[in-house]
Amino acid sequence: MKLKTILLVLFAVVILTGFQQNMSTKTSEVKKEMIKVTIMYPNEEGKTFDMEYYSTKHMPLLDSLFGDALKAIHIDKGISGRTPNDPPPYLAIGYLYFDSVEDYGNAFRPNAEKILSDIPNYTNIQPVVLISEVIQ
Repeated sequence: MKLKTILLVLFAVVILTGFQQNMSTKTSEVKKEMIKVTIMYPNEEGKTFDMEYYSTKHMPLLDSLFGDALKAIHIDKGISGRTPNDPPPYLAIGYLYFDSVEDYGNAFRPNAEKILSDIPNYTNIQPVVLISEVIQ
């Protein structure tokens, strides 16, 4: 009985480890001087955001289109503002990391139409984009 339990646990660990590795290939370490493209979705009256679609369809789409130029992806879900009782100023914020502005531009330009046409599938918000350099 103990051997069967141990084998089941080992099998589960192997399966879950493999699953986690396949969830995202973009987990490289964020480093100083990388370029971060921040896409912010402001929380306003009548605006909607489908986090499930964004995290399981849109961001993987970017991952596949940007290829090796994209080094990391992170997503934040807004839950509150300055205090826990305040509404969040942003419903979501996405982060895309590249080695250079040129890498981002070269990856985005040929795919812009496909990326932008997917936005209505998860939100009616006009995103605010900031390109910045990682300092720390």
